[in-house]
Amino acid sequence: MYGVIFALHVLICILLIVVVLIQQTRGAGMSSVFGGGGSDSLFGGKGATPFFIKLTSGLAVAFFLTSLFLVILSRRPVPKTAVEKGIETEIPTAPVSPTPEEQIPSVPQDQGGE
Repeated sequence: MYGVIFALHVLICILLIVVVLIQQTRGAGMSSVFGGGGSDSLFGGKGATPFFIKLTSGLAVAFFLTSLFLVILSRRPVPKTAVEKGIETEIPTAPVSPTPEEQIPSVPQDQGGE
């Protein structure tokens, strides 16, 4: 569930960035982007401004909602997998016998002075 909402959130972020960058300032319309020379016939007489305003506001609302859902889902404890449960159980260990190196007595160093 978290992965699906996260993927949707990333898609909305990318779309929101693209839509904001495509929008023109108030003086220019969509015709200047496509080289139409002043005819806004693609989106009607008013141009694309109302469409992009609605699209931007819709994407912004979707961005806020997915952000909220991601925060809510990340606060819930994640169920543990079988591997994690197996790691948590303590395995009794037998006492370790000394290795052969530890059984060999060490040779004392000569402390005498000549």
